[in-house]
Amino acid sequence: MNLPNIIRPEHTFIGVSVQTKWRALQTIADKAAKAFSVDGQTILKALEAREKLGSTGIGNGIAIPHAAIDGMTSPRGLLLRFAQPLDFEAIDDIPTDIAFVLLFGENNRGEYLNVLSAIARRLQSDGTLVAMRKARTVDEFYSDFIADSRV
Repeated sequence: MNLPNIIRPEHTFIGVSVQTKWRALQTIADKAAKAFSVDGQTILKALEAREKLGSTGIGNGIAIPHAAIDGMTSPRGLLLRFAQPLDFEAIDDIPTDIAFVLLFGENNRGEYLNVLSAIARRLQSDGTLVAMRKARTVDEFYSDFIADSRV
């Protein structure tokens, strides 16, 4: 799984200022709409529907909002760091400061699960999250995540 093909530098953001999980989803939908030329309302509705099934906050300050989007031909993603951690209703109740957003087509569910697995493996690497949280620029933030991520 080559994460740089799914989450690209130009789809990486730091200092995203939102106060709630639902505002975060709106901001994510807007950014994804611009990045992937897909209707923002379609993305927002899909992300909200998924979130209502259960929080995508996986713990340790991380959330992975994801949804199937009509018209997506391959998994694509965004990487965000919020200006202030927010309550994403994570399983460990730790506020979320980093979000990995994955959008995929209905026909790409298998590949999407591989992407989730690759992200999870990357986050298990000692120091990755620490480095990502200390990054001062988008380039540093992205590089800290992508380094050695070709699995």
